[in-house]
Amino acid sequence: MRSRLAEWLVPIGALALFLALWEFAAAAGWLRPIQFPPPSKLARTAVTLAFDGFPEGITLWVHAGITIQRILAGHILAVALAVPLGLLTGSRPLLDQMTAPIVAFCRSVATLSLLPLAIVWFGTGEGAKIFLIGYGCFWVMFSSSIAAVKLVDPVLIRAARTMDADEKTIFRQVILPASLPRLLSGARVALGVGFMVIVGAEMIGTIRGLGSLIMEARTFYRTDITMVGMLCIGAFGLCVMFALARIEAWLVPWQAKQEAQQQ
Repeated sequence: MRSRLAEWLVPIGALALFLALWEFAAAAGWLRPIQFPPPSKLARTAVTLAFDGFPEGITLWVHAGITIQRILAGHILAVALAVPLGLLTGSRPLLDQMTAPIVAFCRSVATLSLLPLAIVWFGTGEGAKIFLIGYGCFWVMFSSSIAAVKLVDPVLIRAARTMDADEKTIFRQVILPASLPRLLSGARVALGVGFMVIVGAEMIGTIRGLGSLIMEARTFYRTDITMVGMLCIGAFGLCVMFALARIEAWLVPWQAKQEAQQQ
């Protein structure tokens, strides 16, 4: 119990110290308010955004809700496509060899460089935004799925075959459970990519969403609103990552115990 409490107190204390130093530096005139608004100013701005909104009265809650919907839609679509394709590719050496150059090439293409093509293909609606998020998430998840199958301990597969298990049974009862920890880790990494892409994706024809809020604030030189939007994206990303980590610990408890023993 004490170790868990210490795990929480240390980062909270470090964050509190950082905010206090930031506030002191701003009050002492070491930081320009227009460039680095103090935490107290950011807190007041967040309250204003939550109740009055910006721009055109759109509140912070509306921006956050729309952004999370877009990220989850792109992420879920990417996972739904990448996992079965990745498991199939990873279990077939020939397919793996054929797709390896494609995967390396597509992962090297910056997602936001596809912004003009997304507008041409899907217009300025939700489709373009979800496409960009899904594209960034897909290749991370696809690579993780391939690696998850390839890194399954071959001893487990040989042991199943000595018991006369067929290929379907081996895949369902051996390969899939053994791949699950890496699949879940890949899903977390892919979700992080979605949060990084969202600001650029929400530049397309909208004034709703945290990314759009940041872009609108830049137009009016509102550094405080920009930073509040960034902090909200980071906070929501942290919460979602924590939730996925808890789900991972629930689905693969043996992995969590193994990591705890290593620590």
